[in-house]
Amino acid sequence: MLSERDKKGRFEWKGLFTFRGGISRPMELSLAVASFTILLVFWIALAESGLIREAYLPSPIRVAIAMYTLFAEFNFIKDVYISILRVMIAFTIAALMAIPLGILMNTYRIIGATHEPVMDLIRYLPVPALVPLTVIWLGIGETSKIALLWMGTFFQLVLLIADAARRVPGEYVEICYTLGAKTRHVLRWIILPAMAPTMVDNLRITLGWCWSYVIIAEIVAANEGIGHVIWISRRFGKMPEVMAGVLAIGFIGLASDQLIRYFHRRAFRYLE
Repeated sequence: MLSERDKKGRFEWKGLFTFRGGISRPMELSLAVASFTILLVFWIALAESGLIREAYLPSPIRVAIAMYTLFAEFNFIKDVYISILRVMIAFTIAALMAIPLGILMNTYRIIGATHEPVMDLIRYLPVPALVPLTVIWLGIGETSKIALLWMGTFFQLVLLIADAARRVPGEYVEICYTLGAKTRHVLRWIILPAMAPTMVDNLRITLGWCWSYVIIAEIVAANEGIGHVIWISRRFGKMPEVMAGVLAIGFIGLASDQLIRYFHRRAFRYLE
């Protein structure tokens, strides 16, 4: 007879290879660590093989040394702080504007009909092409940098929020009105709770997009920030420092993503 522990282990291994199978958190963490380990080993093997010149792909050891040097000798922690602050300000402004507007675009068709075509047009405009206009309109200070990050986030997020509100079943709204509720009650007690899980996922996705524009924002006459460090290192051919800056953004993005996922699991346990 198999023990309960053995049965659970077999169930987990079976869940790995079945359609939408479930696995435990420890197993999920183990697989994540394994995937990062495989990626690191592949990077080391590729760098040491000589197939790619070190000027284009430095080894992980050189990148680690470069990152240590940036923190120890060049006050890189300040650049990290500045970039996080810029992203958080731009993302918060975008979210505070996009969430109510996206809900209203779905709730009142006149707002959706007038705003959605404009949003669709602007979200296809390449943000790098808007850099000269942003500098002309807003100067070279912090405002232009935050504006570029905002533009890379807001127009995408508002349409995702509107789509999340659109997916709330109409039956919920009709039942609420049948029971005598007013519009504000429907928004507060039906639409917002029903769309909240999807909305948090949308915020997680667009936060990643916001980080992807930080290099573009920080080459606009910037003297601080991770993007500035990457840009200056590229000009002088310091590829390990470039890779260190890119990985710094990746680690920060991964940490913020996992934090939001943790909040999502705790807030919406009924989805598990």
